[in-house]
Amino acid sequence: MNTNPRPGEVWIVDFGMVAKQRPVLVLAYPQQDDARALVVVLPLTGELRGMRGEVDIGKPKWLPKHSAVNIQGFASIDRHALTRKLGVLAPAQLNAVKDAICDLLDL
Repeated sequence: MNTNPRPGEVWIVDFGMVAKQRPVLVLAYPQQDDARALVVVLPLTGELRGMRGEVDIGKPKWLPKHSAVNIQGFASIDRHALTRKLGVLAPAQLNAVKDAICDLLDL
């Protein structure tokens, strides 16, 4: 990995033997003074349901198909699992993800 991922970027993650490689949205990347060196991510999916818990991001040029961010799929992963940056969500899309998180968690 050449650079530290930033919130709003979409990266490919290698989940190892359990799952395939898949794109994730980076929400938080560990800082030097964090208790754990974990990246907080949300998975992207191409199986859109149009229901609460997903944010439609359309079909960015760096994704193979129309996709959504799965708001219910929070995960914390080792930073070394991020293998390749695909692209960056538009500010309006990232704000929609943040709003959906607040709605889901009743914040």
